Amino acid sequence: MDKLLSNKKALITGGTRGIGKAIARCFAEHGASLALFGINEVRGKQVIKELQPHLESDQKVLFFPVDVSDSKATMSAIAKVYSELGQIDILVNNAGVTRDNLLMKMSEEEWDKVLNTNLKSLFNTCRQVIRPMMKGRSGKIINIASVVGLIGNPGQTNYAASKAGMIGFTKSLAKEIGSRGISVNCIAPGFIKSDMTEVLSDIQKETLLKQIPMKRLGEPEEIAHAALYLASTLSNYVTGQVLTVDGGMIC
Repeated sequence: MDKLLSNKKALITGGTRGIGKAIARCFAEHGASLALFGINEVRGKQVIKELQPHLESDQKVLFFPVDVSDSKATMSAIAKVYSELGQIDILVNNAGVTRDNLLMKMSEEEWDKVLNTNLKSLFNTCRQVIRPMMKGRSGKIINIASVVGLIGNPGQTNYAASKAGMIGFTKSLAKEIGSRGISVNCIAPGFIKSDMTEVLSDIQKETLLKQIPMKRLGEPEEIAHAALYLASTLSNYVTGQVLTVDGGMIC
């Protein structure tokens, strides 16, 4: 198998479960060294253990416990990544939370938690990595948004706002730094198999599937493959785009 990310260094937030974990494994299999950010140290250590068989001798996988909504903590953690890996070629902003509620019942805490984790985190991470990327005239930034940011969803005004904001952030940053050889893109997953979808009833799953022309939920690995494309040289002339991976849900 040709390795598309040999000698590359990637930082993945929310990299210890679900889509983030699938991206981490895919990138590792394609030769990248990884820095994974997450808030659960036990899960972080377990992911490192699981990834070890997929590594060559020159690859590293590191875990840093950090809340990416915290500016100072994120700045400190990214400085440690540079110290350990020397550079960051690829940034994947995947950290995200939900706090679903109808707007009339939504608390300020539920609003702030989602916006700070899902959207402010991009400000915290991108601001730290773009200067070194600009100096090197190279870099890939991939933000994991959602189809909800494109079409909305009742009970998720906070989540939809954060993901729509992520798309606007992506397009604006792409225009700011494209001349320096840095690409900035979004992936907008549809309904993907996860802990959340596993607890849905059969009736709820049937309702979801009616919205999807391909009549199935996506696999985390399918989002990882899209991220691999955007992280590799195959996408060097692609920036400011939203790659929707949703089984045709909003085609």
